[in-house]
Amino acid sequence: MVAGEASGDLLGGLLLGGLKARWPGLHAAGIGGPRMAMHGFEAWWPHDKLAVSGYVEVLRHYREISGIRSRLTERLLSADGHERPDVFVGIDAPDFNLDLEAKLKAAGIKTVHFISPSIWAWRGKRIEKIRRATDLVLCIFPFEPAIYAKQGIAAAYVGHPLADMLPNTPDREGAREQFRIPPARTAIALLPGSRQSELKHMARLFIDTARLIHRQINNVQFLVPLVSRETRRQFEDELYRADAEHLPLTILFGHAHMAMTAADGVLLASGTAALEGALLKRPMVVTYKMPRVSYWIGQRKVYLPYAALPNILAGRFVVPEIFQDEATPEVLCQALLNLIFDKEVKARQQKAFLAMHEMLRQNASEKLAAALLPMLNATSTVAAPEAALSQAEETGT
Repeated sequence: MVAGEASGDLLGGLLLGGLKARWPGLHAAGIGGPRMAMHGFEAWWPHDKLAVSGYVEVLRHYREISGIRSRLTERLLSADGHERPDVFVGIDAPDFNLDLEAKLKAAGIKTVHFISPSIWAWRGKRIEKIRRATDLVLCIFPFEPAIYAKQGIAAAYVGHPLADMLPNTPDREGAREQFRIPPARTAIALLPGSRQSELKHMARLFIDTARLIHRQINNVQFLVPLVSRETRRQFEDELYRADAEHLPLTILFGHAHMAMTAADGVLLASGTAALEGALLKRPMVVTYKMPRVSYWIGQRKVYLPYAALPNILAGRFVVPEIFQDEATPEVLCQALLNLIFDKEVKARQQKAFLAMHEMLRQNASEKLAAALLPMLNATSTVAAPEAALSQAEETGT
């Protein structure tokens, strides 16, 4: 298995939990993080080695990432077959995983890609690479399998594991108690990204926005969940450079869901966190900045008028998207405060978020395991639970 960043690690952990419930003897290894390690995953490289976004950033780290992929491919296809997998699962990270999957599939290893690349939003030509690379695509959105069926590619809708995990009505009061936030205080969650390359462009923007909000709302508390020691140190360094250490700001190690649940409003970097915020029913503004060259190239390949996942799922603008040059502290501050204090707009957002939640709740762990087990049964030398039970009955053990 290969998961390339924090969101992939979370999904990998949920997938492993479902598989191990039905396949206790399963062994998984490759590239992953702490959520996967909780289920016995053996990480040969940490997941954050692949957490790079944007064309410029990928080029800068290309040699290291390419080297990891080459060594991983060699290890999985080693002559003695010691670590040759029965099934390979690439979790998101398509730029890394699809090339790897293609080589493994050509060598006779079953390959699965979990989370369809956004071919319906941009880079539709990538579907040919997906055809060469994968035996099965596991989709988290209901409209995706039909796209693959037209191209003769096996795909299954499994729903989103987070939709199963998160309740329809999050315990907001409980979350606020955990952070000791008084009822009268306005709480705002700031999620500037999970990658170091994102914080390079986003940290100062979020800090300056928080400074403006604090000028308008004195009784405010900012919650900043970060995924690693490196991103925490990066954000703290930017706080110092911005002379903003006086802000009422709590930096957290993880706990993004609890921070968003406790918040009256959320400012976040576009990505998986936007969908998580929607499932938590929180008022949010989505923003993003990247190097100009990366943004220019990306814009030329986009098919849809929106980029945030809640908007893509709804097929309309449910949450504000403020990107690149438009993303200034003044604009973000005003957009977020308008949203927090407009009850009618908040109610419309939350109604749309609830509809998304119901659509994505599919008992994903079970569906994921069910989709993979035929491949494992066909290739694995380890007895499946049913086979092991039958063998035990025959031998009297």
